[in-house]
Amino acid sequence: MRFILLLLVAATAFAEEGFVPLFKGKNLDGWFVMYKQGPGFVVEDGILVCPADGGEKLETEKEYANFIFRFEFRLEPDSNNGIGIRAPREGHTATQGMEIQILDQSGPKYGPMKLRPEQYHGSVYDVIPARTGFLKKPGEWQEEEIEANGRRIKVTLNGAVILDADLDMVREPAVLAKHPGLARPSGHIILIGHGTRVEFRNLRIKELP
Repeated sequence: MRFILLLLVAATAFAEEGFVPLFKGKNLDGWFVMYKQGPGFVVEDGILVCPADGGEKLETEKEYANFIFRFEFRLEPDSNNGIGIRAPREGHTATQGMEIQILDQSGPKYGPMKLRPEQYHGSVYDVIPARTGFLKKPGEWQEEEIEANGRRIKVTLNGAVILDADLDMVREPAVLAKHPGLARPSGHIILIGHGTRVEFRNLRIKELP
């Protein structure tokens, strides 16, 4: 039994090799507050929280080009948030960079809505739709991984790949004109609060060549 446990620990360590934490559970060191509404993001018992009365663009001080970003998150009914990637410090994150949607799409507000496919959780917002059916219920911790490697964007939710796309597949002139950020090679990672509670923990990143 002890041998099995050691193997599990070794496998976990190997899987996380090269990752560095973006949030250590105590403060917002390493992050820059670009926009703040209400209390903004706060730290509660080692968890990074966007409160229901807070909205904010919380950006990494460092820029990233190619990377694997892993984190855990917990939603409430109708939680709405986003993860900006390769985004500039200023400007509209979802168009000047890219936004990976964070959304409880089955809640009382968004469930009855006729959302466009590219608005569902895990999508490159307003551009490329993600697969659905892999979100856990609100109140449960969930695991997500966002990989940006060259022109490839891959999103894995709770062990299932829900998006794996080459950005060069986007060729519609109107979409490209609206989303010049699709061409950006690097930028900040941004947590985008929309005035609903979302909790984050175990945020860590591995830079790729």
